[in-house]
Amino acid sequence: MTSVLLIYPYFLPRHDKSIFRFPPLGLGYLAASLRNAGYHVDILDCTFMDRKSAVEKALRINADVVGIYSMVTMREDSLALAGILRNKGKLIIAGGPLPSCDPAPFTDYFDVVVRGEGEETILEVLDGFRQNRDLGLIPGIAYRSGSNGQAGEHESRVILTPQRQMQANLDTIAFPARDLFPNEKYIDYWRKRSGNAGTTLITTRGCPFNCEFCSNAVFGVSYRERSPENVVDEVEQALSLGYDYIHFADDVFTLSRDRLSRICAEIKTRGLQFKWECLGRVDSIDADIAKEMREAGCERIFFGIESADNSILRLMNKKITVERARKAIEAAGSAGIRTGAFFILCYPGETNNTVLRTIRFATALPLDYLSFTLPYPLPGTALFERVEGSIAREWRSRGGFLTEHTLTFDGDFSEAKTKFAIVKAKSQFLLRKRLGRYSPILSKPMELLTDAIFRLMR
Repeated sequence: MTSVLLIYPYFLPRHDKSIFRFPPLGLGYLAASLRNAGYHVDILDCTFMDRKSAVEKALRINADVVGIYSMVTMREDSLALAGILRNKGKLIIAGGPLPSCDPAPFTDYFDVVVRGEGEETILEVLDGFRQNRDLGLIPGIAYRSGSNGQAGEHESRVILTPQRQMQANLDTIAFPARDLFPNEKYIDYWRKRSGNAGTTLITTRGCPFNCEFCSNAVFGVSYRERSPENVVDEVEQALSLGYDYIHFADDVFTLSRDRLSRICAEIKTRGLQFKWECLGRVDSIDADIAKEMREAGCERIFFGIESADNSILRLMNKKITVERARKAIEAAGSAGIRTGAFFILCYPGETNNTVLRTIRFATALPLDYLSFTLPYPLPGTALFERVEGSIAREWRSRGGFLTEHTLTFDGDFSEAKTKFAIVKAKSQFLLRKRLGRYSPILSKPMELLTDAIFRLMR
């Protein structure tokens, strides 16, 4: 029996404080597809391992085929693992968001790159290799033609086969092979941090919106839904493993109001007792639907607001307004649901005034969680195309205490100024939470001083 090892090369940073640490669902879906086809499958989730131990375990498993997931923050580790394991004569396959949107660099280190959804593609790749068939007949992959398999060679050309048609009926896709995840470690991790044991579940694929900065390399701009009954069946599977908190990881879980109501009703009909959170758009939440969500166990909604300036929101192609964002947070709060929000600071096209306006708006909102990040132009996005000429460096992990992200392009804001804005914004938010009603008086001098410093920085 052919054995397959799927690797998730994420290594928990020393100062990690993220509230988003969950099992790799994508690999779980691939594992289920492979296992149903008769392959022996292992998942190597590196989240709770060091790099040396991960390599040793991968070598010890000694699988015939190795698939390695990659995204921007995992690029270096995924390439390093491929370099080590490829020399052992394995078939090495890359997949995930970054290889899907920028496959060419990965073909120097991997035999095949799976682009987009992988459940069917990986089966055809393995079958093709076993029968020595032409890779060019397999849709949804990239590979380097004419190479002798040594990393770093560029004399050959990259072949991109046609895109694979996406699975229309998501209910026919097998649930992720959750038994292959280190569930006890995730449960212990979350019990110590929040008292809950959280895991992820995705109920839709794709997003019908096209924000300038957002990569849709895996699922595209399509939008496909699972039925409420199928969704809650998987919730029950996750709960049976000891989890009691579900993070619905859809890009826009709240998009379809009718489907959201039916999911809430199904949870209540089955009498399931668990808490959950989700990502939502501000233009899909009002007091009525928020009340239904709360009654079904919803504890928190995260919103991608990104800016407090309507002109910048239009530039980002967000298709929302600042006022709508405020109303959505108020509607969720009125139902007893906590809220979180994401903002991007120093976005290309911003001014000092728009950045400071966003910080003031965000830190004044009644949020439970608030995230500020610098802009990152991902390959394949409209933002990447807009700033491509000024991209000066690859993303590198610096293991920073406040943010490990690197500013990869040269724009109107330096990396130092951008990170100062992030530190300033986080500090204002923490002060407001700790000082409560005294915050406007006690934190105002700090805000004015840091405003002035920010304006003076280059």
